[in-house]
Formats: sequence, C-alpha cells, structure tokens
Amino acid sequence: MTEKNADTHADRSVSDETLLKVAKEIVIKFIEVGRLTPATFEQTFDNIYKTIKETVRKG
Repeated sequence: MTEKNADTHADRSVSDETLLKVAKEIVIKFIEVGRLTPATFEQTFDNIYKTIKETVRKG
C-alpha cells in the first residue's frame, strides 16, 4: 500500500506557488538565524528557489 501511495505522489506536479512558499520558508529561517541580510536577499532567494525547483522537477 505504501508503494501505491508513493506512485500517486510522483504523478503530481508541484506548482510554482508551492515552490515559492517553500523557498520563502527557507529564507525566513535563514533571516531568523542571521545567515541572510537584506544586501544578499535577492541573490540568495533566487539560488534557493532555483535549487528547489531543479530538485523537485528532476524526477
């Protein structure tokens, strides 16, 4: 039964909105722990978003 559920989830595509939400949560955590500053926000967010998108859409 677990195998069947895994196949069902693999068939779903992840929306761009979901990718943005995940990237946002990661960026928020980075800000909270002091790993991200306003000066590096744009580049960091872009890198995080692209990495998540490439990882999710590979398989």
